[in-house]
Amino acid sequence: MKIAVAGTGYVGLVTGVCLAEMGHDVTCLDIEEEKIALLEEGRSPIYEPGLEPLLKRNLHNGRLHFSTNLKLGYRNAQIVFITVGTPEKPDGSADLEYIYGAASDIANSIENDVIVCTKSTVPVGTNDQIKHIMNSTKPPNLKVEVVANPEFLREGSAIIDFLYGDRIVIGSDSEWASGVVEQLFIPFKIPIMKTDIRSAEMIKYASNAFLATKISFINEIASICEKVEANIEEVANGIGGDHRIGRSFLKAGIGYGGSCFPKDANALVQLAGNVEHPFELLEAVIKVNNHQHSLPVKKAKELIGSLRGKKVAVLGLSFKPDTDDVREAASLTIVNDLLEEGAVITAYDPVAVRNAQNILGDRIEYTTEIQTALLEAELAIIATEWDQIKHTPLDFFLLYMKEPIIIDGRNCYPLEKIEQYPLTYISIGRPAIIHEYRKSSL
Repeated sequence: MKIAVAGTGYVGLVTGVCLAEMGHDVTCLDIEEEKIALLEEGRSPIYEPGLEPLLKRNLHNGRLHFSTNLKLGYRNAQIVFITVGTPEKPDGSADLEYIYGAASDIANSIENDVIVCTKSTVPVGTNDQIKHIMNSTKPPNLKVEVVANPEFLREGSAIIDFLYGDRIVIGSDSEWASGVVEQLFIPFKIPIMKTDIRSAEMIKYASNAFLATKISFINEIASICEKVEANIEEVANGIGGDHRIGRSFLKAGIGYGGSCFPKDANALVQLAGNVEHPFELLEAVIKVNNHQHSLPVKKAKELIGSLRGKKVAVLGLSFKPDTDDVREAASLTIVNDLLEEGAVITAYDPVAVRNAQNILGDRIEYTTEIQTALLEAELAIIATEWDQIKHTPLDFFLLYMKEPIIIDGRNCYPLEKIEQYPLTYISIGRPAIIHEYRKSSL
């Protein structure tokens, strides 16, 4: 099929590359000339494992194209995927300006019948408005149908999720449009669920809200475990063994972040409020998560008192491993809390330094070497469970730090391993390990 993708952000780029990989003729469109120029060189503007090799391969074989010429890109497309951003407004609702702008651009450009698939996460009723905009703008002799086709991509494993995901949701009020999109995805051999258009819109929000709820739930249990001297890992393993619950998203830590969970949770609360339904459960989930972000600095102050003038290593800046995305990352709260306390910070991350620097500026030091971050530090806070951090020899904390005190916000290390070293180690929902240590004693 001839496919166009509106937007070359995270979802758009993965969608375009993967559909080209499946043999389709794909044109990805964006108004940012620098980004398009970069993509035409086969270079990805985002860090996503496996993405750049597929990007280069499909550029080389001629199935993948990039352009800023919207009219040319949309003109003869059979299916157009809308993947533009829906940033959060101050009240928590989704800003749909780019969605409706894309719909208008498509309607003004098409020269044949087209199916528009919305992959962007949008409030219930948005696709009806998209169809209204397009029908009001398109040439009268052409047919336009709109399909809600939400994405379920995890940053860090998006290629695998797109090609081998759990399910594909196709929401449409048109049997013809639903059938065409179904044919597009049948070769993926992934279960396909066909729904009405509004149910498909709600599925995306409900999915993310439920996963966020599991995270906040296990973090609340972790807080209780600390007070009753239980171990959250054993508790999570025990409850996760129940097939009705499952083990996924039951890892205690300092909360969720990124471009989806926080924004989608807030948007669903706002959506519920618009129909006069107070979503008290989800409001509590958000409150718990915000508290978790501040937990490492709170634990540090309880342990060592004032942080003024203390040299602190923050290990990990991205909101999760295998991505350079720092949106709503716990690390940002940690850094800002530390700065308020007067700490001196060196932050480590293997790929997210540039994006973090765009937000945090020159108020802290940055490094892509763990040893540099740890050098003469009096405290280390682990904010992201990068493999590079998890596989760091524990000797490094003893060799490089002035005081080997670790606040592990992601429970990266087994307690039995930590106990073999003279480290002070505070994690989430597990017993603390306290050692009196002075470097001069080595």
